[in-house]
Amino acid sequence: MGKVISIANQKGGVGKTTTSINLSSSLAAAEKKTLLIDIDPQSNSSSGLSVTNHSPSVYEVLIGQEDISKVIINSFMPYLDILPSNINLVGAEIEMVDMPEREKLMGKAINQIKDKYDYILIDCPPSLGLLTLNSLTASDSVLIPVQCEYFALEGLGQLLNTINIVKNHFNKNLTIEGVLLTMFDIRLRLSQQVADEVRKYFGEKVYKTVIHRNVRISEAPSYGKPVILYDAVSTGSKNYISLAAELLERNSTEVK
Repeated sequence: MGKVISIANQKGGVGKTTTSINLSSSLAAAEKKTLLIDIDPQSNSSSGLSVTNHSPSVYEVLIGQEDISKVIINSFMPYLDILPSNINLVGAEIEMVDMPEREKLMGKAINQIKDKYDYILIDCPPSLGLLTLNSLTASDSVLIPVQCEYFALEGLGQLLNTINIVKNHFNKNLTIEGVLLTMFDIRLRLSQQVADEVRKYFGEKVYKTVIHRNVRISEAPSYGKPVILYDAVSTGSKNYISLAAELLERNSTEVK
């Protein structure tokens, strides 16, 4: 039975999609059967893995027009599949409002294919709307990327409040998978100060692995590749391989 992890932060530009692409690819490289679900209307996770304007998409799955198993496609990597997004998802929240059990639509779809994967990662949109609510309701845990910049902790309280609401009303087993420090610049004292603040707030939930600022991470999506395939020896590649190893180690310890 696959573990479902939402990658969420309603703040944009924190490395959420970058983490979705590169963590799922790194898990696949470790030969873990992985599904990446792109539930962001911007569909950057899809295009970052060379899937553009694919139809049908997660939109048709959510509104009940398509079976999820028929929409999932294989990526160019063994062990990595994608449930792609496209621009149609923009109107999904409006259409979902009047649907019965609207917050459970994603979860019902995922339950049909959950046992085929070791890990299912969901790239959430940068908002706390119905799409993110669906993702959190469907998930076992949430991975929160936090960028090492001035307003890093701004809005995190709102996200944690949303997670608690989901726990209380829709998914009592939802936990925080971990907090990931992104865009760390070793040259800036501010990066270290933010990292210290986040560690003080979240304690052991913060991953030891830190994602450094790295031009190769930024370049890779324009080639439709994860950084481990674009430049395997880059700092960014090493960071995400390390993150995948840490996530696997944490989960193997939990299982024991």
